[in-house]
Amino acid sequence: MKALLFSLFLLGSAPEGSAPALPPEALAAPPVADDSPTAWACNIDTLRAGKECVFEADLSSSAPSDSQDTANRKLLQDVAKAMCAEAVSTIREGRPDATLTALCERRYTTAVDQCGLDGTAPVVDAKGRFAPSARDCYRALSAVLQDVQFMATVASPCCECAARAGCPGTGDRCYSDVSQQLAPPATLACLSDRCSDACSMVLPPSSGSRSAPTVREHGRSTQSGSASL
Repeated sequence: MKALLFSLFLLGSAPEGSAPALPPEALAAPPVADDSPTAWACNIDTLRAGKECVFEADLSSSAPSDSQDTANRKLLQDVAKAMCAEAVSTIREGRPDATLTALCERRYTTAVDQCGLDGTAPVVDAKGRFAPSARDCYRALSAVLQDVQFMATVASPCCECAARAGCPGTGDRCYSDVSQQLAPPATLACLSDRCSDACSMVLPPSSGSRSAPTVREHGRSTQSGSASL
């Protein structure tokens, strides 16, 4: 099942050369639909990369089923650890951050609560495409991954240093406060005194110094959204 989620199905290449002429009777033949996944289908790969995608899975709804609801949640929860570790490691060039990864997994678990679909349909089809009814689920998972990637970019080095230095407001609170520029004065003072290099992106500029881009400005310039239809 995990292999299904992590497979990216691409459109086949068009054959080279001219196509053979069709016999006259072929024009009267009934059309044959090609339901293979396109390169724009919403799947785990587009979720991971934050790419625009289309909910093109063709799944019929059925009567609510508790077992299907549970299976939908478990399917996505099973990949939470890998997705979170990858999201953090990619931004940090292979360096892990256990605190942020654990924070991501908890937020991911909360987001998966929207993915049961009341058991009326599988959350993904047999080809790994998210169901159209899973739009809210997909967007909730995407929001978690984007937030974590942003935290890994602007808060991770600073919060790691803060924990080592014994500054107040560490752990989950540090990542949330620092990434939103909401750290209290006592925390900012400690960060400025003990972690000025690691926290240079999130500390307010000193008077008379050239103003560096704020965390929010940096986020707008580096963070890509995930749109879907």
